[in-house]
Amino acid sequence: MHLDATFYALVGLILFFVLIAYLKVPGMMGKALDARADKITNELAEAKRLREEAQALVAEYQRKRKDAEAEAAGIVAAAQREAEMLTAEAKQKTEEFVARRTALSEQKIKQAESDAINAVRSAAVDLAISAAEKVVAAKADAGAQNELFKKALGEVKSRLN
Repeated sequence: MHLDATFYALVGLILFFVLIAYLKVPGMMGKALDARADKITNELAEAKRLREEAQALVAEYQRKRKDAEAEAAGIVAAAQREAEMLTAEAKQKTEEFVARRTALSEQKIKQAESDAINAVRSAAVDLAISAAEKVVAAKADAGAQNELFKKALGEVKSRLN
C-alpha cells in the first residue's frame, strides 16, 4: 500500500474529529450558543419591559400635562374674572367718587353764592344806614334825632324778641 500525504491528512482529520468528539466540543459549543441565546432572550425581554414602562411613563406624563394645562386654563379664567370684577368695582368707585366730588363742589358753590349774597346785602345795609345817617343828620335837629333813635331801638328790640 502506498501511503502518501492525502492518507495522512485523512488520518489527521479523523483524529481531529475524534478528539473533538471526545472532548465534547460540540456540546460545549451548543451550551455556549444556548447560553448566548438565553442571554439575548433575557435582554430582549428586559428591553420590552423597559419599553412598556417608558410608554406607561409617557402616558402618565401626558395625562399630568393635560391636567396641568386644564388647571392653568382654570387659573387664567379665574384671574380674568377677578380682573373684570376689580375693573368694574374700580369703575363704580370712581363714578361714586366723581359724584361725591361733584355734589361737594355744587354745595361749595351754593355756599359761596349765599355768602356773596349776604356780603352784598350787608354792604348795602351798611351803605343805606350810612346814607340815612347823613340825611337824617343834615335834616333833623337833636330832639328829632333822639325820637328817631328811640323808635329804631324799639323796633330792634321787638324784632330780636
